[in-house]
Amino acid sequence: MGGGCQQAFYNADVLVSEFDYCLPEELIAQAPPADRAASRMLRLERHSGTFRDLCFRDFPELLRPGDLVVFNNTRVFPARLYGRRSGSKSQALSAKNPASREFLKGRVEVLLTRQVSEAPNEWECLVRPGRKIGIGEKIFFGEGDELAAEVLARGTFGERRIRFEPVANFVELVEKLGHVPLPPYIAREDERADRDRYQTVYARERGSVAAPTAGLHFTPEILSRMKHRGVETTEITLHVGLGTFQPVRVAKVEEHKLHSETYSIPAETAEKINDAVDEKRRVVAVGTTTVRTLEFAARDSGRVQASSGEADLFIYPGFNFRVVSAMLTNFHLPQSTLLMLVCAFGGKKQVIAAYQHAVAERYRFYSYGDCMLVE
Repeated sequence: MGGGCQQAFYNADVLVSEFDYCLPEELIAQAPPADRAASRMLRLERHSGTFRDLCFRDFPELLRPGDLVVFNNTRVFPARLYGRRSGSKSQALSAKNPASREFLKGRVEVLLTRQVSEAPNEWECLVRPGRKIGIGEKIFFGEGDELAAEVLARGTFGERRIRFEPVANFVELVEKLGHVPLPPYIAREDERADRDRYQTVYARERGSVAAPTAGLHFTPEILSRMKHRGVETTEITLHVGLGTFQPVRVAKVEEHKLHSETYSIPAETAEKINDAVDEKRRVVAVGTTTVRTLEFAARDSGRVQASSGEADLFIYPGFNFRVVSAMLTNFHLPQSTLLMLVCAFGGKKQVIAAYQHAVAERYRFYSYGDCMLVE
C-alpha cells in the first residue's frame, strides 16, 4: 500500500497554486554557512500560529527531556555522471568544471536516482539532453571509458532505465567519476568541499541523490547537548530519490503521483517510536523524509512497523498524522510536495505566513539555507 490508502483523510480539489509564495532569487543559498549550527531557525507554534526568530544553536533547549528525535541516516553519493554518447568523437567531459560547459554533440549528463537491480546492474536515472537519448544507445563515462551503460527504457520527463556493463569496482568508479548532485537552484559547479558539507554528520547508509537537508545543521556538539538534556535519538533510512524532488506538473494536488523511494526501519527504532507514542512523549522528526517514512510505516495500524521496502506516501493538507508531533525542516520550493507536507503538518495558512516572514527577514532558503521548527 502507498499514498492511496490515505485518501479518506485528504481534502478534495486542493490546488497546487495554493502553495505558492514570492521568493527573491538572492535569498536562495548558494553555499553552506561556515559553521553548520550557525544557521537561523524560525520556530512556528502550529496551534497558535505564532513564530519566533532563533538560531539553530537554540534547538537543544527547545527539546524536552524524554523527547525522541528521529534522524534519516542516509548518505549522499556522487550520483551525477558526465559522459558521451556512443558514436560520438567528442571526449568524455573531464572532472574539472563540467557543469560550466555547454553540452556539445554527444555529451551527456546522467543523474542516477535509484538502483533497481544489482545483477544486472540497472538504475533509474535522469538524462540531459533527454529527448536525444534513445533506447539501445550506449553512454560511456571517464576519459578511458571506465564505465559504460546501455539505455533500456525511457520515461516521460527525461527519465531512463540504464544497465551498466559489469565491472569489479563499480562503487569505487562512481565515487571517482561522479559529482555531488547539487540541486539545480545552486548556480555553480560542485566543489570538493560539497562532498562533506552536502552530507549530514551522522550519514551512514549510502544511497541518496539529495541530502536530507534539515540534518545539515547538526554538529557533534549539538548532538552532545541533546543527549545531556535527556533527549533520546534513533535513526531510520530513506534514500532520497526522484520522489522527493520531482516537480508537480498537475493543477490539482491529488492528481500528482509520487515516485517510490527505498526505506528501512530497524526493529529497535520501531520499538522506541511506539514506546514514545504510548507514553505521550514527543516524536520529533528531522526532515520531511523522516516524516514520510514514519507515517508510511504507521499507515495501517497507527503503530510504526519494523520494515523495509519502497515508500510512496504523498502527504498534503488533510492528512491524519499518527506518529510525528514536531518536525525540523528547511525552507522548500514553492508548489513543491515538500512544502505541501509542511503545510499539512503546520497548517497551510500558518506555514505560508511563516514563509512570508522568513522572506521579509532575509532568511536563506533551500538546501544550504536556514531551517524551521514546527511544533
